[in-house]
Amino acid sequence: RGRGPMGAGPGWGPWGEFAELAEFFGGGGRGRRGGPRVRRGDVRNAILDVLHAAGEEDLNGYQVIQAIQEKSNGSWKPSPGSVYPTVAQLEDEGLVTVERSGGRKVLRLTPDGVKYVSENAEEVAAVWTAFAETGDRTDRGDLRRVLKQSMGAFGQIMATGTPAQQEQALAILNDARKRLFLILAEDVDSQAEDVD
Repeated sequence: RGRGPMGAGPGWGPWGEFAELAEFFGGGGRGRRGGPRVRRGDVRNAILDVLHAAGEEDLNGYQVIQAIQEKSNGSWKPSPGSVYPTVAQLEDEGLVTVERSGGRKVLRLTPDGVKYVSENAEEVAAVWTAFAETGDRTDRGDLRRVLKQSMGAFGQIMATGTPAQQEQALAILNDARKRLFLILAEDVDSQAEDVD
């Protein structure tokens, strides 16, 4: 692995000096930060609800995790270490079936699973209540997701890109920073005009 900018060594990693930003935005697989607290049983109910919403569509484990993240407005992305054991438990209970299709394992509710969700619809749906009550945090879901993805791309370039690519990435970030401050400046100008 090449050296990062400003003499960073091979241990710089995909986040390195940007670890604090990565943690704040949920990068590097650190998961949810600052969102509602997930209670015991929430993973179970979230999986059941996502599979119920999918109907006859087959979902693999990764797609279930992505669906949970989307339904929580980006505030909650459960780890595979919490999802897969829960799926195994649901399979043992006869509520979920795990089958191999096209070289991948897909999940689907069994008839008993569909019946369970229907009979416990209020309890299962309650898993999303905390995320719906986050107010402005929900409104920032798209912003947080974009920032996380952008920092991920930037970290990857700084970790493995050529010096030219790294300089180009820094230039893009500098330009974005200037444009953001221009937005603030325009807002100040418009407020001044209102006062006049």
